[in-house]
Amino acid sequence: MLSRRRFALGAAAMIAPGVLSSRHASAASPQIETPLPIPRLIDTEKSGRAVKLRIAAGRHAFVHGKPAATYGYSAPVLGPVIRVRKGDSLMMAVDNALDCDTTVHWHGLHVPGDVDGGPHQVIKPGGSWHPVLEINQPASTAWFHPHPHHDTARQLYTGLTGMIIIDDGSDARLDLPRSYGVDDLPIILQDRSFASDGALLYAADPLATAYGSRGDIIIVNGAIAPVATVPRGPVRLRLLDAANARNFYLRFGDGRGFHVIASDGGFLAAPVAVTRLTISPGERFEILVDFSNGKAVTLETGPDEEMGLFGGPGAQGGSEHVPVMRFEPGATPIAATALPLRLAEPAVADPGKSARRRRFILDSSMCTGEPREAQADHGRIMCINGKPHDMDRIDEQVKLGTTEIWEIFSVGMAHPFHIHGASFRVLGLGGTAPPAHLAGWKDVVLVEDKAELLVAFQQPATARHPFMYHCHIAEHEQAGMMGQYVCM
Repeated sequence: MLSRRRFALGAAAMIAPGVLSSRHASAASPQIETPLPIPRLIDTEKSGRAVKLRIAAGRHAFVHGKPAATYGYSAPVLGPVIRVRKGDSLMMAVDNALDCDTTVHWHGLHVPGDVDGGPHQVIKPGGSWHPVLEINQPASTAWFHPHPHHDTARQLYTGLTGMIIIDDGSDARLDLPRSYGVDDLPIILQDRSFASDGALLYAADPLATAYGSRGDIIIVNGAIAPVATVPRGPVRLRLLDAANARNFYLRFGDGRGFHVIASDGGFLAAPVAVTRLTISPGERFEILVDFSNGKAVTLETGPDEEMGLFGGPGAQGGSEHVPVMRFEPGATPIAATALPLRLAEPAVADPGKSARRRRFILDSSMCTGEPREAQADHGRIMCINGKPHDMDRIDEQVKLGTTEIWEIFSVGMAHPFHIHGASFRVLGLGGTAPPAHLAGWKDVVLVEDKAELLVAFQQPATARHPFMYHCHIAEHEQAGMMGQYVCM
């Protein structure tokens, strides 16, 4: 039987014949031979707690010998990994050398609305932004990306993504892998399509707006099918789904298990053993993988189960998995450390003390309002609770220091739901308790039908600089599936 989601997608395919064949015929499994690029590390303890980022156009050869036009943060594509420590006062200097407006959203940092980097904090071409970010949160993996009004998707696709590592001393206490680029690796997952000359193909058409832009080639840290040489022992992978729309369904080709130790907001209470892991746009997971058997292994992903025929690599082959990258352990075993039985108990979350309950319906078929500006260029309007996003409208007001229960409903397809300026615990997914690896504090959750979230509001935001809540499919967010809230 077809689910209502896949039926809707199949209907879209019938009214848009040929859309799949319009992609470059590069979807065949690529050779895994490029060394995994490791982004430059900026350790703020060594940089004086000051970081400068230059947002600029560049050129990067995703396809060997065929450089493409890209954007990057102080790099031709992507950006550095910034390591900060709890208690830091981080002085940022962001220069915009692009020919368009942009912003920098610190996704996962607990900071006030006036430095959050949403669509209200515009950096004009030739302009600069100097926010001071107070780091006061547990160890976790965050990231930064553009969030300009109506241009987030293109800028993200063109290359603007960077990672942030927050250290509170837990890594050393727990004796976890923590040598950056050696046994502690950033793994930034994206998908792209390419023209025959290696140029990025970004389709800003109605179908891409409706279902998100999805490429036919998977890239990791800006490389197609790379290979990572790793120690012959436990290795920590910091997984980030920085795709515009794709969900990744990860497993290892030999079926080996691994342990999830952290999600968006930091460590879980204890490691969770899994053999598969779903990660949606904006989500982060930290996993421990044991390579002590010395055998090379491929990390694979299945077709996007939420997208039917539009699920990308392997989608038309049903359950086919395709390679993401390969890991090759070194020849010499290293001294293995015991897997911690306990990690870091997440802060207590008591639904009984929530201040109120709110309901949010993510839909594109029942929009009753129109934004102030025309959105004809996006092909269709996306909505939350029947209203498309309006930069001048405040949708919700919450009280600082409280918790609320938010019920999120997805209509037509699954949506990764993100809240700025807050963290939440997942109380239920589709009426059942969440799996153990989703039991910690998070800021993104993939909502297939319904999710019940306990949201903690601990950062202020005014009407001048409100926080956003939105679908993290970039094309959905910029087409209107976003709301604004103040927290005072």
